[in-house]
Amino acid sequence: MAEEHEKPAASAVEAPCEVVVVESEAPPAEKSVTEKEAVPEPEKAEKPAEEVVEEPEKPAKAEEEVDPKIVAQSVSFKEESYVVGELPEPQKKALEELKQLIQEALNKHEFTAPPTPPPVKEEEKPAVEEEKKEEKKEEEKAAEPEAPAPVCEAEAPKTEEAPEASKCEEVKPEEEVKEEKTVVVTEVVETVTKIDDDGAKTVEAIEETIVAAVPTPAAATEEPAKEAEAPTAEEPKTEAEEAPAAPPVEPEEVYVFGIPILGDERSDVILLKFLRARDYKVKDAFAMIKNTVKWRKEFGIDALLEEELGSHWEKVVFTHGVDKEGHSVCYNVFGEFQNKELYQNTFTDEEKRSKFIKWRIQFLEKSIRKFDFNPTGISTIVQVNDIKNSPGLFKREHNQVTNQALQLLQDNYPEFVAKQVFINVPWWYLAFNRMISPFLTQRTKSKFVFAGQSKSAETLFKYIAPEHVPVQYGGLSKEGECEFTTADPVTEVTVKPACKHTIEIPVSESGVLVWEVRVLAWDVSYGAEFVPSAEDAYTIILQKTRKVAPSDEPVISNSFKIGEPGKVVLTIDNQSSKKKKLLYRSKTKTSSD
Repeated sequence: MAEEHEKPAASAVEAPCEVVVVESEAPPAEKSVTEKEAVPEPEKAEKPAEEVVEEPEKPAKAEEEVDPKIVAQSVSFKEESYVVGELPEPQKKALEELKQLIQEALNKHEFTAPPTPPPVKEEEKPAVEEEKKEEKKEEEKAAEPEAPAPVCEAEAPKTEEAPEASKCEEVKPEEEVKEEKTVVVTEVVETVTKIDDDGAKTVEAIEETIVAAVPTPAAATEEPAKEAEAPTAEEPKTEAEEAPAAPPVEPEEVYVFGIPILGDERSDVILLKFLRARDYKVKDAFAMIKNTVKWRKEFGIDALLEEELGSHWEKVVFTHGVDKEGHSVCYNVFGEFQNKELYQNTFTDEEKRSKFIKWRIQFLEKSIRKFDFNPTGISTIVQVNDIKNSPGLFKREHNQVTNQALQLLQDNYPEFVAKQVFINVPWWYLAFNRMISPFLTQRTKSKFVFAGQSKSAETLFKYIAPEHVPVQYGGLSKEGECEFTTADPVTEVTVKPACKHTIEIPVSESGVLVWEVRVLAWDVSYGAEFVPSAEDAYTIILQKTRKVAPSDEPVISNSFKIGEPGKVVLTIDNQSSKKKKLLYRSKTKTSSD
């Protein structure tokens, strides 16, 4: 096959250009080889993006400087391994630290505990009350020493202080209750002023004797007050002590995406997703996990899985086939909202917008539950976003829902998208992408690939084999009963301008030969005939050569009942000035089929 493809290249200089490809008698096996030759194409991931940029560049020259940067970011991302043994040491340490933080949180039931802010406020209130009470006590203490002054003042002028103190102590218990609270303040002020006139020394002596005499009754009076206040002060302490006393219970169990947050290798895959979303910053990843668990409970994810939300949006978001690495492919078709009824049922009020977001989250959650979370399994998807006929920048409700959904997915579903491919991209969308770009992480932006309308199919083929790409996006995959399935590989050929390409399919056994042919944006001539092996036999015209327009049926299917050995010859004549992408596949069905 490889040699046959090379021959026309050597003769391409001559006119007219003609390429003949001879298929083997076992077309499926031969096609599997040709398909393998096309598999290495993803390594040239930079080229599709560069071609993509050429088309939107025409409306505005300013985009030329921005688009290549976006393309470069899309090429830079490579999906990392989830096998712990293959991780670098810093990443292993980060994973272990995160697991320790989660284990401590599970032991303390932090994932199911009520939010922390309310309890903090409740604890602050008693603390403030205690401070106020202490201030009142200090004021009372400051007032109490002044009360005994008039009692001791008559006996104080003498130098012997110790006996006078004892006399004061004996007198106080009898008159304390009656005199302290009533006449004390006025008498103290008068006595202090008289003493200042006589001399400062006598005043100091009086003050010293008062201080020495006061503590015994003050302590006695304060003790019952403290005993009365003790129960109220201890109440919040006992409540606070009860909270840390609860953890002796078994650690709580927390599940995320149907997987226990700690436990086995699948749990490590989940934790690595959060770590990578936060650049291996352990505390940030831990905070993200806690917020995600909280959001899932508040949003009611488990109940949402069983909720019936209708089938209005089945054509807006759907999964179809897998990419070349086995990732499930999800298509987001924004052009479906051109249907006015669908648009009104989705965006016209808050209730409808909320229902659509719930449906979108439900769709993603159901898809994730089908993933293989083993370290060597596939736990990411490829998203294809069709921007053709999108509502545009001026539909405020649509943009609001898009931004809200984007934020929810980025905050709570980290590292679930391996690639974001934007097809049929108009010039204005690149400007819109620059607007939302600051709100996206660098890691997220590195997964983006953009393609204009003329390059959309070829860009998809770099990541997804044509047999898995839906017909409406340039592939050969159809819904319902068909002669071919995704198990039947497709051969890709590029037909040069002003060149004829011929495909020969040998047949030697009885049965029915079926084939499919597609040329992207046709505008070429197509014909088919059967040439028997016998020299004296006549050639049978299976499909008269005719010009196929781009608006005609995208895929031509045909069949021929084999009665004798020979070959079926398919001819593609490209007389246009552009190269064309040719897709075809064939197989022989026996009578038992």
